[in-house]
Amino acid sequence: MIDFRGLLRSLSEAGVQFIIVGGAAATAHGAARLTQDLDIVYRRDAENLKRLAAALSPHEPYLRGAPPDLPFLFDAETLRRGLNFTLTSKLGDVDLLGEIAGGGAHDDLLPDSIEIELFGIRCRCLGLRKLIEGKRAAGRPKDFEAIAELEALLERAALE
Repeated sequence: MIDFRGLLRSLSEAGVQFIIVGGAAATAHGAARLTQDLDIVYRRDAENLKRLAAALSPHEPYLRGAPPDLPFLFDAETLRRGLNFTLTSKLGDVDLLGEIAGGGAHDDLLPDSIEIELFGIRCRCLGLRKLIEGKRAAGRPKDFEAIAELEALLERAALE
C-alpha cells in the first residue's frame, strides 16, 4: 500500500522540485484508474538531488525488484549518476524520473504543469495535454488504455 500523503509531505518539506506524472497525475485530473505508485520527474541540479536524497532516505528506498542483499546506496551521488529509479520504500513505491518520453526533463515540463493541492500539500502536476502526449510517446498498452479517459477529461474541461 502506498502512502501518497507521506511521500508528498516528505518531498515538499524537503523543498524538492518535482512534477507528478503518470497514474497519480491522471488521478489528480479526475481519472478513475487507481495507481499503486507515485511517479515524479525531479529537477536534476545538485541542490535538488541533495534535497531528494534527504527527503527519501529516512524511508529506506531500495531498487524495486532487486535482490534484498544487493548493495544499494541511495544518495545524491547515486541520483546524479543515474536518471530513472524505480524504488520501493517504507511509504510505498515511487518512480524517480529524470525525464519522460514525449516531454523531457523537469524544466522542459514545467510550462506544461499546474500547481495543485493534494492532501493539503501544494505541488506541481503535469497538465492533461502533456500527460496525454507522454502516454502516447511511452507507447505501453496500459498507457493507450488510459488515453481515451484522459481525452474525455480534457474535452470536459474545455466545456467548463
